[in-house]
Formats: sequence, structure tokens, C-alpha cells
Amino acid sequence: MQALPNLILIGPMGAGKSTIGRLLAAELSRDFLDSDHEIQARCGADIPWIFDVEGEAGFRDRETQMIDELTGREGVVIATGGGAVLREENRRMLRERGTVIYLFTTVEQQLRRTAKDRNRPLLQRPDREAVLREMFGVRDPLYRATADLTVRTDRRGPRSVVNDIVRRVTRLVDPLQCKA
Repeated sequence: MQALPNLILIGPMGAGKSTIGRLLAAELSRDFLDSDHEIQARCGADIPWIFDVEGEAGFRDRETQMIDELTGREGVVIATGGGAVLREENRRMLRERGTVIYLFTTVEQQLRRTAKDRNRPLLQRPDREAVLREMFGVRDPLYRATADLTVRTDRRGPRSVVNDIVRRVTRLVDPLQCKA
């Protein structure tokens, strides 16, 4: 069987990319990298501050640079920010440099998971549900077009999602593996 490529998690905020990414990396004995966390560490500032000072375009420039750097590594699990798919350049890098997994979740689940989170600049508006629905309408087709696999995360525990991903990715790499 050939080695598993980089595994890259995409999806909306609240889908579980960071949590599932950490567990997946541990399961596969790989390094875990979160593009948003890496940007914050490199800048010495949190994402809301970057948005305030540089605007969304400035943040997206940093995100593209980070995606280029992280996807240039080998044998890692990467969690991207929810808006990483907005740029064609990012989508191309993700597709070319790993197996891309779309962690799908509903807007209702996103609302529950992000209810108390004040670290998401795009949600600091009065009607969070409308914002999430609008983002879903724009981003869902991009996630689907970029992903090799789509995995639902709502109403499932992180361990169940990780087991599902490992099983499905293993079959992508070794299609002759017996089906369980």
C-alpha cells in the first residue's frame, strides 16, 4: 500500500476541523498544523486583530502564504480556516498537495458550536444565522469542488468522524483493500 498523502481539512467554522484534525493526526502519528493558529503564532496577534488592522483582504493574503507553506510539507494533517477556499490559488494548492476532506455541518450545528465564540470576526454581527447562511451559500460549492471526500460532522462525535476518515482515506489510497 502506498503512503497516505497530506490530509487537508476544509469546511465552515464550527465543523470541527481543529478538533478532528488533532485527533486524526494522533491516530495516524502525524504532525497537526492549523493554518489559523500558525498565522496567529507568526504574527503574534489574534485573527480579530489582523482583521481590524489589515482587513479581510490582508488576512486572506496571509492565509494564502500560510497554505502554501503548510501544504509544502509532507505527511501532515492540516486544518484550514473556513474561508481558505475563497481564492482559486488556495483551492489549487489544496487539491494538488494532499487529499482534501470537506467536513460538512449544518448552519444549525454551526450556530450551536460557535454560540459563545468571540474570536470569529465574520460572526460579530447582529444576525449570525443570516451571516452563516450567506457564507454557506457561497462556500459550500467551493468546498465540494475542492474536496476528494465529504464527511458529515453534525450529530457525530469527533472519534467517529476520525474513524470514518481513516477508513475512507485508506480506501482511496488502496482501493483493493477489503471493504469493512
